[in-house]
Amino acid sequence: MHIKSEVFGLVNDVEVDLFTLSNENRVTVKLTNYGGVITSVETPDRAGNVKNITLGFDSLEEYLAPDYLNSYPYFGALIGRVGNRVSNGEITVEGTTYNLPKNAGVDHLHGGNIGFDRKIWEASTFQKEKVVGVELNYLSKDGEEGYPGNLSVKIVYSLTDKNEFFVKYYAETDKATPVNMTQHAYFNLGDETTVLNHQLQVNSSEITETSEAHIPTGKMLQVVDTPWDFRTKKKIGRDFHLIERGYDNNYSLNNLNGAFVKAAELSEDTSGRILEVFTTQVGMQVYTGYYNPELEVDGETKFGPYSGIALETQHYPDAVNQKHFPITIVRPGERFEQKTLFKFSVQK
Repeated sequence: MHIKSEVFGLVNDVEVDLFTLSNENRVTVKLTNYGGVITSVETPDRAGNVKNITLGFDSLEEYLAPDYLNSYPYFGALIGRVGNRVSNGEITVEGTTYNLPKNAGVDHLHGGNIGFDRKIWEASTFQKEKVVGVELNYLSKDGEEGYPGNLSVKIVYSLTDKNEFFVKYYAETDKATPVNMTQHAYFNLGDETTVLNHQLQVNSSEITETSEAHIPTGKMLQVVDTPWDFRTKKKIGRDFHLIERGYDNNYSLNNLNGAFVKAAELSEDTSGRILEVFTTQVGMQVYTGYYNPELEVDGETKFGPYSGIALETQHYPDAVNQKHFPITIVRPGERFEQKTLFKFSVQK
């Protein structure tokens, strides 16, 4: 097991670091304390060829570039204080109404204008016999992006000798506040420019019904006999002719007791790569990146629609405004704890 840190660059004259976690199986994860961004995940295919299987950049400057931020797809970003959408940019917590930035039409998205994904986190590393990792800490002050309460947040990223990459989330507050953090990494396990030929299986029988603006109606929809049915593994693009703009849906994991359950399995036949997702969360957003921009990288056009798939473990979208959804409010004296595992393997 190995870990190293190096200077990644400057953000507003503050030094930002890049951390490289690796094991003896040639699995390598790179991440930065700018936004908790995972910049790359390298794994071998069945022939032993190592490739980056996430969407991201090699330089900090590319994450700060106007072309990227203007069409911001949140590549590899840590999302919070509340991920996904909040309807009308408004929440009511213990009788008090708070107005949040409306950065997605009339709604609030992924924590606001400058969410956790664009903060500089305090970072420290650790190394043990079978695991290496980075601990990130950040204090989100009362009123930041409109949210109540001083929220002390800790994120622990770790890689094991069994090709397991854990993301663990912790938070405590001095005032009741909603919390719904997630990781926005996009995966592409193969060499094709899209993930439409990837195979996906999701352990879920229902999704949250949403409006055209992706705001939940409060109802759940059964996936049986619909294009959203991934209970049995199928090609991501198989039913694209039946839907518009690909997948962008919250799948219920039927996990109200917070057990550590398998949420999904993604695979790519040519490379043989397999990604399994396990989580304690109640839901998972499956997003195939319809809005991902085409960007110039080293003189060539990269990314674009469907270039990667995000499997974002989470609470349900807009849960703070939906009385029938599992609650997301954290109160003083309580500790928010969630964990997600991305496990990498190869089909021989």
